[in-house]
Amino acid sequence: MREQIHNKKTLKVNRKKLRNNLTPAEAKLWSLLKNSQLENRKFRRQHSVGPYVLDFYCPSEKLCVELDGSGHYTEPGFEYDTIRSEYLGCLNIEVMRFENKDVFENTEGVLEEIKRSFISDEPHLAPTLTLPTTPGPSLTKGLPTTPGPSLTKEGSKGKRNG
Repeated sequence: MREQIHNKKTLKVNRKKLRNNLTPAEAKLWSLLKNSQLENRKFRRQHSVGPYVLDFYCPSEKLCVELDGSGHYTEPGFEYDTIRSEYLGCLNIEVMRFENKDVFENTEGVLEEIKRSFISDEPHLAPTLTLPTTPGPSLTKGLPTTPGPSLTKEGSKGKRNG
């Protein structure tokens, strides 16, 4: 039997708490992403994948957008983010990180960077994915060590290879 990894019931209370207590940067970005305002892509806020709650998730693009405050720039914060990004990468979910201040000081630049990461010009339905394992060191054991999708420039619009 495969384990459900998206929006686990065990994280529902935490997701709701986070949705009701957005940081100012999260609230601003959410006002620009909600209701499919960005290139007609649907984003979810405080969506969980496995044991992690993502700030924003676009299922059709398999894209996670994270806003980082000062806690992410410590050694433990960096280690946690690295493990988390590796886990999401194993699921072919791209992680984009922005500093909170970028949302206020360079809003258009943040939105443009998100748009450049879109795989296709048109939104598409994302398949439902479940995994039989939990995250941790054993998750990557035996998997290829090649990195996840990378960004390249094609004309004026970036596309992910993969």
